[in-house]
Amino acid sequence: MQRAPRQGAARGMSCYLKSQSCPDPGPIYVRENGRLHMVSLALDGVTGSLREPRPLRLFPKGFSVELCMNREDDAARKEKTDHFIFTYTREGNLRYSAKSLFSLVLGFISDNVDHIDSLIGFPEQIAEKLFSAAEARHKFAEPGAGLRALQKFTEAYGRLVLCSLCLRNRYLVISEKLEEIKSFRELTCLDLSCCKLGDEHELLEHLTNEALSSVTQLRLKDNCLSDAGLRRMTAPVRVMRRGLENLALLDLSCNPEITDAGIGYLLSFRKLNCLDISGTGLQDVKAVMHKLQTHIGLVHSKVPLKEFDHSSCKTEGWADQIVLQWERVISGAVAGQDKPRTAASRFYGKRPRTEAPARCPLADPHLNSGEKLQFYKEKATEGHGPALKREVAVSQEPKSAKKRALEEPETAAPSSSPASRQKYVCLSVEDWDLLNSY
Repeated sequence: MQRAPRQGAARGMSCYLKSQSCPDPGPIYVRENGRLHMVSLALDGVTGSLREPRPLRLFPKGFSVELCMNREDDAARKEKTDHFIFTYTREGNLRYSAKSLFSLVLGFISDNVDHIDSLIGFPEQIAEKLFSAAEARHKFAEPGAGLRALQKFTEAYGRLVLCSLCLRNRYLVISEKLEEIKSFRELTCLDLSCCKLGDEHELLEHLTNEALSSVTQLRLKDNCLSDAGLRRMTAPVRVMRRGLENLALLDLSCNPEITDAGIGYLLSFRKLNCLDISGTGLQDVKAVMHKLQTHIGLVHSKVPLKEFDHSSCKTEGWADQIVLQWERVISGAVAGQDKPRTAASRFYGKRPRTEAPARCPLADPHLNSGEKLQFYKEKATEGHGPALKREVAVSQEPKSAKKRALEEPETAAPSSSPASRQKYVCLSVEDWDLLNSY
């Protein structure tokens, strides 16, 4: 008795659907006794059979999913996902949002940073973001292209890229990345201690370049320097008044080939405030002390100066992480080369030879301060006191005495000997040859 209404309803429904023009009415659901049933109308006649509801398809019947792994290169995969930022919600669902136009343009330029013609006049705030984006993509590590990109930034921003560079005991970095190091401009502090460069190294010649005239602190401790190296390094300052003319701190300790004659080349550094010549090959220390105090006002310090503890010079600037990356890559390559030798020693039962790193004999901070030859410049009020008294005494002299003093050099000039005139000539034949090499 209860099936009659249900079959009648199915017949009425089927007649209604057949009378409609729509060819595919879709599934029809009927609720009976609190349960939902779907009516199937697939047969020609009235088929009012009720079935359980089928799950709805989210995709067409021919849709299939294929997991493609390693079928396209990383660049193509990156292009598809680089325009989106993927994050997760609190519920753990994956959510993506489109990047800003600024981020997209910044990423495109950083990928092609080596093709930039010039960055001169470009805003510093955006340039710093561009430098960070290129560094994140390891563009500066690429051979050839990385050097060109680094030069574009150093030409435009100078000390913002790097204002202080510490390469202490990093002789392998200097050997592998010499051109990159030479591209840095407007450095104020440079530490090349314990690098064993020698007098003929290309980097020492680069120190006399005008691009490094801003260096105020230079540390060349334990670099196998001699008098010839000091003569080459100071030639532009002595002759042309350029190069390291702004140098205020110089460390030449632990260079035993430097003698009294080499110290004479340092007298051209008029702005020098601190000097360390401990461990050099000086013969007459008292004469050198008197010469330094007389010409450039440097006084011997009885206690070690804190300026020479190597803590003030650190690598600072936009490219500080690049320098650290150079060091990690080079040290990793050296460690990889030592592995076969270690394996062979272990195979033949040999003990690994442990060599203590070469250490400067004056590197110990507890060394007796009497053996250190560190000099500093006294304050202006103390150093210029006698000079002020002399100026006051000269101003009180009669005018006739001043006039007589001016006439005396003119009358004495013809009778002066060639030896007396020779002391004013600071150029030698070697200096002229050195100038012609620039």
